[in-house]
Amino acid sequence: MTKTEYHICIEKDEITAVDWLANAMLKEKQSKSALKEIMQKGCVWIETRDAQNQRYTQRLRRAKKRLKQGDILHCYYDKKVLNTPPPTATLVSDEGGYSIWNKPAGMLSQGSKWGDHCTIYRWAEKHLQPERPAFIVHRLDRAASGLIIIAHKKQVAAQFSSMFQKRLIKKCYHVSVLGDFSKLLKKGNKSTVTINNQLDEKDAISHFSLLSYNIGTNISHLEVSIETGRKHQIRKHLSQLSYPVIGDRLYGESRKNSKTPHTQLQLSATSLSFECPITLQKKDYKIDINQCE
Repeated sequence: MTKTEYHICIEKDEITAVDWLANAMLKEKQSKSALKEIMQKGCVWIETRDAQNQRYTQRLRRAKKRLKQGDILHCYYDKKVLNTPPPTATLVSDEGGYSIWNKPAGMLSQGSKWGDHCTIYRWAEKHLQPERPAFIVHRLDRAASGLIIIAHKKQVAAQFSSMFQKRLIKKCYHVSVLGDFSKLLKKGNKSTVTINNQLDEKDAISHFSLLSYNIGTNISHLEVSIETGRKHQIRKHLSQLSYPVIGDRLYGESRKNSKTPHTQLQLSATSLSFECPITLQKKDYKIDINQCE
């Protein structure tokens, strides 16, 4: 078994978290240094009470934290997850209260109870100087790459969340799809195709324009701007249009008509534009599509 859950009811005060784990996980034959490492990877949680005696649960990374009687220590141990090395993200700009990163394909936006060391926010926490906490304010699919905003203060995170809700942040993407997209444009005599429908009972608006078409591979390269950020919005909309994203194993169709060697999802966030919530200055961040592949 490589996947095991441990739920430890703390019966005595003042014993450290790593000592409780070492005792409970004897069969794993892990040294204390190894246990400290898995705690840093985010698979250990503590259920405790706050000053108002209300129970809450949060990740616990401090190996030497002394626990209290009545606490519950949870460990979600999955060797496969814990042994997965995180991809390397690239810092685009450090703005102090927030930072802009180029997230590689394969890196997560959000962790799970089994760990979070392969997430973009944990990468930011460990690699920024000076070190600071990190908060996710929007997401990119695991298989997608490109620009993402990480907040470093709760107030800034709340400001960005409000800006996204009010559609004050412009996001553009580059995507490669199977098929000649110009046929769809000619059919409607348009330069841009807009999809405005509902996904999961919420409004979803995407705008698609053609950058180029390769007749040899039967692949169109599109620029996409979105007004909303629903889960898998671009991929779902393009699938509805019968122009599946190359490498999309979830919503894509057969690639028998494509000669491209790509298997990675060909979807990248290439630009972000907004008014900085701290300085109120206009901010524009762009990366070349070649930086996303």
